[in-house]
Amino acid sequence: MEPVPDTVTLTPELIEITDGLAFPEGPIAMSDGSVILVEMFGPRLTRVLPDGSTQTVAEIDGGPNGAALGPDGAIYLCNNGGCFTPAEVMGLTFPGHFDSGRYIGGRIQRVDVDTGDVTDLYTECAGRPLRAPNDIVMDGQGGFWFTDHGIRDGVARTSDMSSILYARVDGSEIREVVFPVDAPNGIGLSPDGSTLYWAETHTGRIFRRTVSAVGELAASPPLDPTLVLHGLPGHQLLDSLAVDAEGWVCVATLINGGITAVSPDGSRVEHHATGDVLTTNICFGGDDLRTAYITLSSTGRLVSIRWPRAGLRLAHQ
Repeated sequence: MEPVPDTVTLTPELIEITDGLAFPEGPIAMSDGSVILVEMFGPRLTRVLPDGSTQTVAEIDGGPNGAALGPDGAIYLCNNGGCFTPAEVMGLTFPGHFDSGRYIGGRIQRVDVDTGDVTDLYTECAGRPLRAPNDIVMDGQGGFWFTDHGIRDGVARTSDMSSILYARVDGSEIREVVFPVDAPNGIGLSPDGSTLYWAETHTGRIFRRTVSAVGELAASPPLDPTLVLHGLPGHQLLDSLAVDAEGWVCVATLINGGITAVSPDGSRVEHHATGDVLTTNICFGGDDLRTAYITLSSTGRLVSIRWPRAGLRLAHQ
């Protein structure tokens, strides 16, 4: 086993773009300089303009979570069904966060940015209902990868076995590719599209698998230690992620609030501290893609920092 690398801690200057958001997540840097994000407890899809003003794109029932821009200019949205209780998420009592009273079932949705129309694209896979879709990345091949975080019910003392799935944007196909995984959250692709990464929230680990074909991963033995790019020490939880142009995996980190960035070979680790224990997501924008937009959910803010490397230009961005 390779030794765990030391973490370099950085304290970047935070530029606040707006505040007052109801648990922001899923930011997308748009070509006009705005950022479209979800307010999980709005619940809504919101556009944040460069001057900090906001516009509602669409009201979203349930729990809008990760989001991505599709090939048709629409937003493709992971909806966790409203499984999280606001007070319990803010208090970090994750094992008891399931609220059956507001849960409407997990789904993947398409949102028309111009009209605000919301369409359910997928609600199940092979006859099994989606539980709590969390994060999504387009592959530029007519489809997308996404995580189903699953549900942990502290009252019933149950926890879902979760999965990584692949689906087509036209609604024609959805399939489970990796099972089981433990509360997968953020997901992303390497710059050349050959490696799929995902982060498990509670284990604090970043996993990687080789993409062998469109929507397929190369077989790998379950005890292969190279499947884990990096694991965080201590009590740290992982949320959503993005990949920068040099292949660093940049994962929003809870409790130890900030962005943990891991080099492609796992030999170097940076922690970009934000001071918000619920730092939930990151995306890249700006003319040179070195503006990192970060959602700080315990304080309801969208901020930006200058990233040390260019971000990765996503498919359809």
